Amino acid sequence: MREVLLLCWRDTGHPQGGGSERYLEQVGTGLAARGIKVTLRTAGYPGAPREEFVDGIRISRGGGRFTVYPRALAAITAGRLGFGPLRGIAPDAVIDTQNGIPFFARAVAGAPITVLVHHCHREQWPVAGRLVGRIGWWVESVLSPRVHRRNQYLTVSLPSAEELTALGVDRERVAVVRNGADELPAAVPAGDEATRTTHPSVCVLSRLVPHKQIEDALSAVAALRGRTPGLHLDVIGGGWWEENLRERARELGIADAVTFHGHVPEDRKHQLLSRAWVHVMPSRKEGWGLAVIEAAQHGVPTVGYRSSRGLTDSVVDGVTGLLVDDAAQLTIAVSELLDAAELRGDLGEKARMRASEFSWTQTAAGVHTVLAESASGRYVSGLIGAPDAAAVSDPVGAGPAAVGQGAERATA
Repeated sequence: MREVLLLCWRDTGHPQGGGSERYLEQVGTGLAARGIKVTLRTAGYPGAPREEFVDGIRISRGGGRFTVYPRALAAITAGRLGFGPLRGIAPDAVIDTQNGIPFFARAVAGAPITVLVHHCHREQWPVAGRLVGRIGWWVESVLSPRVHRRNQYLTVSLPSAEELTALGVDRERVAVVRNGADELPAAVPAGDEATRTTHPSVCVLSRLVPHKQIEDALSAVAALRGRTPGLHLDVIGGGWWEENLRERARELGIADAVTFHGHVPEDRKHQLLSRAWVHVMPSRKEGWGLAVIEAAQHGVPTVGYRSSRGLTDSVVDGVTGLLVDDAAQLTIAVSELLDAAELRGDLGEKARMRASEFSWTQTAAGVHTVLAESASGRYVSGLIGAPDAAAVSDPVGAGPAAVGQGAERATA
């Protein structure tokens, strides 16, 4: 491959950018390091240049929350004709990121499409309103699988692969390449007993949006505060839902026991994680849960919801953290870990060991395999590039794929 086009509605610099954007950019950086020309087309936002180069990736921006899609398609079409912001573009492979809605780039790209889906959004669409939510879910669950019936799919966890097959995507077209993890900043020591707070502490690392359900973490702290003196919650991350969460903390009478840190630099993020006793991830839905691995790098176990699906892959229940079914159980699990130092330490150390298995270099290599096979007209399926791939049961039924073992792509 000589050239790859990445499509995503946001980049990591966007005020609402998160883990899915980070995944794509880390993959792009890894591909660029292999000598591949990488272009990322995404939305604009206040203060962002229309074009810039970051870590080997050419980033082209245009459009907003909804107009990013048609403007990207127009830019691709114009670029192939030799003008506009993407002039001269000739990708060998395209990643069309479906954050609920894909770009439908197969209509204009002139190259094999890989549809990147972190997770399905059935539980999140209602936040957009009844009408928009129904249309969005129809696009995601009916229209997109039909339009992309001959395209490769890429996702980040085995549960997300199951979701795609449940929507009718052929299992032989679903590849899984898990998230990587950055190395710890040189200036920040890995978490251990020397870095932990002297008081019981819980942390949440997340974008502050409704479906992350940070309210459940606040409720847990409110319920436990009376029996756990000094209990404090650190909320790491920013988002448009922050004021609602601050108000909820005031309503619960725990405003003095919660610190909202907002979006912080990497060093500060890891300092805060290294201080925590327990990490809570009460999200309604996750594709993988990158924050789980970042907390694990500091020996901090995660408590989260089994129903989020992705956490059943990133958290090994009872080994690297605890998975529960509702808010009441979440409170009980957090209490158990705060009270049981030996159990907390055991889960944390096993989480740290597992976190060491993941790297962005490995992720980029896995995605490169998927794109190279797609560009050659073959499908890839199963778990790609994971160190424990041979030992993991593949729910989509194809087993870990090796290069060259993908099914031949049907011709249109």
